[in-house]
Amino acid sequence: MKTFLFICTHNRCRSILSEAITNHLAAQYGQDVQAFSAGSQPVGEVHPLSIKYLQERNIATEGLCSQSWDAYEDKSIDVVITVCDSAANEVCPVWFNDCQQIHWGLPDPSKLQGADEDVRQAFFAVMDTIENRMREVMKLELAAMDNAALSACMANLAQV
Repeated sequence: MKTFLFICTHNRCRSILSEAITNHLAAQYGQDVQAFSAGSQPVGEVHPLSIKYLQERNIATEGLCSQSWDAYEDKSIDVVITVCDSAANEVCPVWFNDCQQIHWGLPDPSKLQGADEDVRQAFFAVMDTIENRMREVMKLELAAMDNAALSACMANLAQV
């Protein structure tokens, strides 16, 4: 099984979206993958629009929660993916050194102020980016890949 941990400072939007979309696609593609999300300074609640727009796309939201990356210290994580620039620049816990680490900078749709449709489109744009990248990952022979090769492939997708 391959495990991914998506990190965003507050763990309320982009990392949550990444966790849910990755687990959804893993089930669709029959991949033995488990995704999690966490933050360095979690706010303790998932942004309500993250839940709303995941549900609009029929992606499961049960169990999604805002939590600290410390919750994963004792778990075996193959690849850590930071999805916000502030998280990428933070000093990570020592246990991250045992994991492959990559950065996928994504804009934060939860910070957008404006018309409901504009906010919805911003969320969907970020969700589409995550989905497009993770669809490419799900096409790989993950069971046969070592974590360094997987991380390199995922890092290349940051340009997609």
